[in-house]
Amino acid sequence: NLLFRTEVFAGTLNEEGLLEVKVTKRVEDTTLSKIIHLVEEAQAERAPSQAFVDKFAKYYTPAIVILALLIAVVPPLFGGDWSQWIYQGLAVLVVGCPCALVVSTPVAVVTAIGNAAKNGVLIKGGIHLEEAGHLKAIAFDKTGTLTKGIPAVTDIVTYGRNENELMTITAAIEKGSQHPLASAIMRKAEENGLKFNEVTVEDFQSITGKGVKAKINNEMYYVGSPNLFEELHGSISSDRKEKIADMQTQGKTVMVLGTEKEILSFIAVADEMRESSKEVIGKLNNMGIETVMLTGDNQRTATAIGKQVGVSDIKADLLPEDKLNFIKELREKHQSVGMVGDGVNDAPALAASTVGVAMGGAGTDTALETADIALMSDDLSKLPYTIKLSRKALAIIKQNITFSLAIKLVALLLVMPGWLTLWIAIFADMGATLLVTLNSLRLLKIKE
Repeated sequence: NLLFRTEVFAGTLNEEGLLEVKVTKRVEDTTLSKIIHLVEEAQAERAPSQAFVDKFAKYYTPAIVILALLIAVVPPLFGGDWSQWIYQGLAVLVVGCPCALVVSTPVAVVTAIGNAAKNGVLIKGGIHLEEAGHLKAIAFDKTGTLTKGIPAVTDIVTYGRNENELMTITAAIEKGSQHPLASAIMRKAEENGLKFNEVTVEDFQSITGKGVKAKINNEMYYVGSPNLFEELHGSISSDRKEKIADMQTQGKTVMVLGTEKEILSFIAVADEMRESSKEVIGKLNNMGIETVMLTGDNQRTATAIGKQVGVSDIKADLLPEDKLNFIKELREKHQSVGMVGDGVNDAPALAASTVGVAMGGAGTDTALETADIALMSDDLSKLPYTIKLSRKALAIIKQNITFSLAIKLVALLLVMPGWLTLWIAIFADMGATLLVTLNSLRLLKIKE
């Protein structure tokens, strides 16, 4: 009887046998509950254009009331017919009612957010919907975003020791890491039948953005990027540097195992590109949006993958704080900047961007909480659709505000010759409201 441990999702059915389940999250913490909560927050949060309408209505409504009062009272004081001018004053009150203006934005926002949710895109509020339509540049994390985040070991180069022994040590150390590259090494060790789980690992420590270190049999081992060993040893021999460069030029990420004194092995890992990445980047470039790839990988690997996917710019060898600083620089240049990521390391950059976009399925809880938009199906092709939807929503909101104000202005001008009637006023008010609502519903037609 073998014991298997795996993650079980809510709603899982056990068809046969015995299944022991340990509850690790409450119902309030499930993805579905989070989605419901976020949608509620999204509908409650005001968009910038809605804030403008509310501020405008704050002055507009009292002005209409005062204008109606003056129309009803002033002309009769100078010999006019009281009944006629009171009627005109009432007509002004009706036509001046800001119904169409007030609903012009929220109807469009709720319709757009609803359409996005139906297509697997969770937009957390009207403000983020509008900001997405203003984006001039979007930065992408590489691993798990442009790539599938399921890397595989492709090459193992050893120096002085048995390959299986070194892989066992590497897998035992990486067992404590959350990095996608660590899972690739452990999978390779499992395929080779190596018993790395039986190895005692002590003093495990993560070296942020560079690698990890731990003690095995009282000897300290390091697993990380070539840069980590440049710092440890002062330099790497030219023949080994050449070997690293050769693998990196092929788009592979090279991890090094060694001690404080020597390098023991190179492990090359390649991550498969998402099928949609190249097409999505192409669409965004055609929409006039600058695309940048941000990665902690070395420059050679980043360049190989960046050229393959077609991004406008490539930034490599970045630590989490470097990603954050680059987003800040990009915001100074473009004002409106998006960031797409999936991991804890991306959270600061997601928070600093104008619009943070998280990969909902593969993304960490930290990334999902920090981001403003979540692509729930991990489908990057939803990103151009989201921007297209946002831009259309902005256009419709402007149309609604312009139309609702113009029709009221025309109706109010009819007061001077005395042509404004209650029927015209009612038509102008209710008609405008209906037309604004119908115009907003056109957002339901926006598809990929």
